[in-house]
Amino acid sequence: MTTDNLAPVSGSLMVVGGGISGLTTALEAAEMGYEVFLVEKEASLGGRVSQLKHYFPKLCPPTCGLEINYRRIKDNKNIKVFTMSEVQNVDGSAGDYTVTVKTAPRYVNENCTACGECAKVCDTEISNEFNFGMDRRKAAYLPHNMAFPMRYIMDPAMSTDDRDKIKDVCKYEAIDFDMEEKTLDLKVGAIVWNTGWTPYDATKIDNLGFGRYQNVVTNMMLERMASSNGPTAGKILRPSDDKEPETIAFAQCAGSRDENHLHYCSYICCMASLKHATYLRAQYPDAKIYIYYIDLRTPGLKYENFYAKLKEDENIFFVKGKVAEVSEEEGSGNLNLVAEDTISGEKIRQTVDMLILATGMQPNTAIDKPNVELNYNEDGFIINDFSKGGMFAAGCANKPADVVTSNQNATGMALKAIHTLVRRG
Repeated sequence: MTTDNLAPVSGSLMVVGGGISGLTTALEAAEMGYEVFLVEKEASLGGRVSQLKHYFPKLCPPTCGLEINYRRIKDNKNIKVFTMSEVQNVDGSAGDYTVTVKTAPRYVNENCTACGECAKVCDTEISNEFNFGMDRRKAAYLPHNMAFPMRYIMDPAMSTDDRDKIKDVCKYEAIDFDMEEKTLDLKVGAIVWNTGWTPYDATKIDNLGFGRYQNVVTNMMLERMASSNGPTAGKILRPSDDKEPETIAFAQCAGSRDENHLHYCSYICCMASLKHATYLRAQYPDAKIYIYYIDLRTPGLKYENFYAKLKEDENIFFVKGKVAEVSEEEGSGNLNLVAEDTISGEKIRQTVDMLILATGMQPNTAIDKPNVELNYNEDGFIINDFSKGGMFAAGCANKPADVVTSNQNATGMALKAIHTLVRRG
């Protein structure tokens, strides 16, 4: 391991997390003249938004929001990006922090042009976590087609033979298997935690069959299926047999608003399922879609109008009732659902080709808390202490939120961080 120390720079701040809210926080501060260290644990910026087909409010593809932000980062010398990096420790107080950052080796240097020759000769394959394990990718890979930085990664699982072949085929001397883990000590005056969220683990929801039945998938898995760079190149197909689904059910609040799982409403799940219904409708105009819900949350006029339009579709059925049981028909892969219609009081039995679980968002800080003194609520979201200042949480590190709300919150936290620098400068 090697250790580098960067000289402290007056008026600098750190943004931890390079998703959409982290990008916003970093850019807002940098474009006001402050030096920003942007630290991201994955190999690319973009976060969850990069995994989506479309996002609200305009149903844009991720390229709409991400590409312009990446261009702004490239054009702004105030931002220094550290990917494959995590905060190990924070010492000091507001206005004067020393942050230790650990960076894992990529085994690819800045000479990489993303030509892809390394992947062509690599035989080792690994699970593709970007697609939630629904397919496999080479151990020499680009995170995805919108990756920033646009550089390949060599996974340590790669065989020795593959390493030799890749070094031989690379024309740009971009491969360096001698790279080591590094630690950096960075001096900053404020830190904004944009550590984002992860889909709730659906295997914990025993009664809904995820992990037991192939044709039960999560909302984010469906998002990847519908994406042109996803495991099925944008075609939504039933996992067990690649059949085009004719009947699809959505189980809302899968693990959310549940004392055994997530106590809270995850805010985005209702609108995500309504969006997914439009994906299905575009591919399968005659398919029957059933949405089982407790309550539908469509905040704001635009979202309410979106919901109203879907209600006019004669092939989309809204059922006020929670799915209680799921079983699989032997041989067919079809799923038998049992739910209670809370309006009529009747027990409903429905057979469908696929079931989509609208799993909630869980803050990453509920799973892996950083080694720093922060306040959390019982669900793991970071509570902002504005009286203390210095460190702030933005986006889904602070509360469940959609992209618009996350960006608004991120702008506010950038200003709070700058206020710390100005007040103590």
